[in-house]
Amino acid sequence: MTNFGYTLMTEQSGPKELVRYAVAAEQVGFDFEVSSDHYSPWLVSQGHAPYAWTVLGAVAHATERVELATYVTCPTQRYHPAVVAQKAATMQILSDGRFILGLGSGENLNEHVTGDGWAPVAQRQDMLEEAAQIIRQLHTGELITWEGNYFRVDSARIWDVPEGGVPIGIAVSGDSSIERFAPLADHFISTEPEKALIDSWNELTDGKGRKIGQVPISWAPDRDDAIDRAHDQFRWFGGGWAVNADLPTPAGFAGASQFVRKEDVAEQIPCGPDLEAIVEAVKPYWEAGYTDLALVQVGDDLQQRFLDEAARPLLDLLRDAAR
Repeated sequence: MTNFGYTLMTEQSGPKELVRYAVAAEQVGFDFEVSSDHYSPWLVSQGHAPYAWTVLGAVAHATERVELATYVTCPTQRYHPAVVAQKAATMQILSDGRFILGLGSGENLNEHVTGDGWAPVAQRQDMLEEAAQIIRQLHTGELITWEGNYFRVDSARIWDVPEGGVPIGIAVSGDSSIERFAPLADHFISTEPEKALIDSWNELTDGKGRKIGQVPISWAPDRDDAIDRAHDQFRWFGGGWAVNADLPTPAGFAGASQFVRKEDVAEQIPCGPDLEAIVEAVKPYWEAGYTDLALVQVGDDLQQRFLDEAARPLLDLLRDAAR
């Protein structure tokens, strides 16, 4: 059975609003909630970037049932992996075991702010592998000293560590990253409905773990309004990971997406009030083998209305179709 989640988009909503949406999303029946973890929005029109871990702590306290996850945290530059290990352990305790630590190799947009430059992709993958190993070791609760190629950990111990540690999902994009990260991850994370990726993961891991994806939608009572909103705030989406990972600022994303047309966005993101169209857009993901799909409702101004009016019937349609 497919689980359907709700995305807490820190780029488009303030911290108090995100907690309110998280509670409403649980009440209308979403199975889980994921949070982005960014220092900056992709575009100035989105207008927000609160600290995801503070928001998640508040959400853990305000909710009771939904699972929670980062989608995703980069544990290599803006955060040292020892600090990520501590934060994740605390979140798991606060949420009574409802937390999954989602990890990825990061984006220049968020990581360059510490002033250390932006490493090439091969180095970022090496750093992520080392960081995941450190986090795994610290979640044993043992005293750890580590001297690697990129990180040092000196006599560190997580004092409040949940029994069994914290489940880890790692974002992958191809066979080579699956081969590298599957041994370190409990769960698969990706954003494309590519069955071959999940088949490769299942073959290598005997099908272990959940396959967690994310799908943007732009629900609105008026389709033209939905397209305008998606174009204004989500046109960066069309650049693809290879481009998006390296752009350093919202101005860079604005420049890279300046020639993206409204019709281009409408082809990629289901826009408007037609819930069946949203179901059709999500369908390729569960057909590819995803077990968990988080919806991203574009724009803050219609977020509460989406949750009040559209989310419950949409969930019913999605579950019926996925069944």
